[in-house]
Amino acid sequence: MTAAPLSPAERYINRELSWLAFNERVLEEATDAAIPLLERAKFASIVASNLDEFFMVRVANLRHEIADHQGAPDLTGMTPAQRMAAVAARAHATVDALYRLTVDELVPALARAGVRLSTWDGLDAGQQSSLAGYFRESVLPVLTPLAIDASRPFPLLSSLSLNLALRLEGVAGESDCRLAIVQVPAGLTRLVPMETAGTFVLLEDIIRAHLALLFPGQTILESAVIRLSRDAELELDDEGGRTQLEVVERELRHRRRSDVSRLEITSNATADLIDSLIRQLDITAEDVYVVGGPVDLRVLAALSDLGGPEAEALRDPLQQPVSVLAGVSQSDLFTLLDERPLLLHHPYEAYDPVIALVAQAADDPDVLAIKMTLYRTSTGSPIIVALQRAAERNKQVTVLVELTARFDEERNIHWARALEEAGAHVIYGVRGYKVHAKLCLVVRRSAAGLKRYVHLGTGNYNERTARLYTDFSVLTTSPQIAEDATAVFSALTGYSDPPRLKRLTMAPTGLRRRFLKLIERERRRAEAGQPAEIVAKMNALIDREIIDALYLASQSGVSIRLNVRGICALRPEVPGLSENIQVVSIVDRFLEHSRIYYFLNGGDEDLFLASADWMTRNLDKRVELMFPIEPPDHKARVLYALRAMFRDNVKARRLGSDGIYRRVDRLPEEPPFRVQQHLYEEAQRLASLTQERTGIVFRPEAPRRDARSARG
Repeated sequence: MTAAPLSPAERYINRELSWLAFNERVLEEATDAAIPLLERAKFASIVASNLDEFFMVRVANLRHEIADHQGAPDLTGMTPAQRMAAVAARAHATVDALYRLTVDELVPALARAGVRLSTWDGLDAGQQSSLAGYFRESVLPVLTPLAIDASRPFPLLSSLSLNLALRLEGVAGESDCRLAIVQVPAGLTRLVPMETAGTFVLLEDIIRAHLALLFPGQTILESAVIRLSRDAELELDDEGGRTQLEVVERELRHRRRSDVSRLEITSNATADLIDSLIRQLDITAEDVYVVGGPVDLRVLAALSDLGGPEAEALRDPLQQPVSVLAGVSQSDLFTLLDERPLLLHHPYEAYDPVIALVAQAADDPDVLAIKMTLYRTSTGSPIIVALQRAAERNKQVTVLVELTARFDEERNIHWARALEEAGAHVIYGVRGYKVHAKLCLVVRRSAAGLKRYVHLGTGNYNERTARLYTDFSVLTTSPQIAEDATAVFSALTGYSDPPRLKRLTMAPTGLRRRFLKLIERERRRAEAGQPAEIVAKMNALIDREIIDALYLASQSGVSIRLNVRGICALRPEVPGLSENIQVVSIVDRFLEHSRIYYFLNGGDEDLFLASADWMTRNLDKRVELMFPIEPPDHKARVLYALRAMFRDNVKARRLGSDGIYRRVDRLPEEPPFRVQQHLYEEAQRLASLTQERTGIVFRPEAPRRDARSARG
């Protein structure tokens, strides 16, 4: 069946605008009065953080395409210039809405609740005097005023750093005013606490009130807080035979002086100051974002993490992950895995077993080797510590560290070097591809010979984000999966052809082809009059070949339901094209991050978990893994969670054929169903059933607060 003759704009949704629509859904959470106040502040900070990454990556890329005259029209037929214009209009509207919410609603509401973010002018004389002493003793010695003139060019300001831009009166005989910059020290706390509990002043406000001490004898005409966003993409073309590590380090240094993609400036700035900065930074007026509040609203996350009983009342109740090892902490995880595989659903179930696998492998004298991929890790990661310990104990430790995990490059370089110093064999990525797969392999002696233990996941090896992101983990001793895991590591670390895998599917060698075959199989079953269904959950859907295959399947009668958290270029529910496709997005307390793919297959259901989204970069430019879920109880749990995503009538938005997301309607007689809350309660229920059946006690982890991350 041929698709309806629609224009590109009618068939697809622009990826940048779809991403901005996702951020608008996050902003909706910040506006929701039913959400506790500090959680709303946290959502507002996430919106700001998301915009930072968007400008450093997507907007910077558009600027390059326009400057180089090389960008082709996107799926919708829009040229880079048209996309930039549309993005700027939408982004400016989002920023304006974010600041209206923050200044007019959140900050006053926080003050009424006892968390006060004061301006300098809002302090009394005694408070100002106290802060003047703090400024002289703890701030002034750190500051360096930077003049800008013919002999001193505009300073190289780091991306996302806070600065004060000043206009000074010109000297005698000069008609033009002079510019100067004062950098706000990143090493000092930005939220300066007052003696009055719960009251804070921003560091930049304190500095601004004392600028005369930095420019004695000068007339300061005006000052404003500014922040730049710079291009964060790394150009990794190797020249001169450099190693991958050297290339990444070189590009990280280049990033500090890359092109500016956005200027944020406080609304007190005059047109003269803004025009001067535009000229100095070589940007356009479209790149300037004048804000009616504090620059860099990520500071709201710091407010939202305040302690004390008063603050706790302004947060969501703690949901302590069920710890499946709590009752067997003195026994051996390897013995447990010898008996049965484990399926974990984070953050409802704790990440402990994943950490325990590596930690026990480091300490077990029978473990001979540990092999692992690392994409994003936490600061002070217990997994890194365990790998170092294992290497120091002369176990064979092989770690493939992805140096180009965006914004984590420097951290990954640090950990990679620490692992090398401990004696681990570190592979610095695979040239030309990001290694995004989540795979750990432990080789251990047993009475029956060597045995392999495997962890596969949809999320990173990061115990902190495992409390904030929804992901699945599988720990297994399956011989076929273990054999595939060995083959994958051999392919990544040595010279070999793409491995012939039995149970796993790897990108870029076979995952795209596998997905297309699975979609086509459902299409053929539908054409043959059989029930056909595809249900999938992912972070993003923008690959044209996958989208077109889904369109054809829809036209053949396949029922397709997609849970896409963020970018979705597929346009659902279009008559003659996608009327059998439903797209739902859920934005709630936890960041939806798991990737699940289900195909009915005539009743012989196929269910997979994966590290990959349906994005071209995942399928063609990254090393990814998809793995089947086959034990009946595991299959039932994953499928239950997947289908529950489409029952949410509290936090779900449904994408219409017009490209607009709308909250799912709930009938008056229909009870509210919030899927994340339901799945947490389900994890508790399953733990209780297991306790009754086995006698193993499952208990929640100790409560702990972590800052919410903005990245997936």
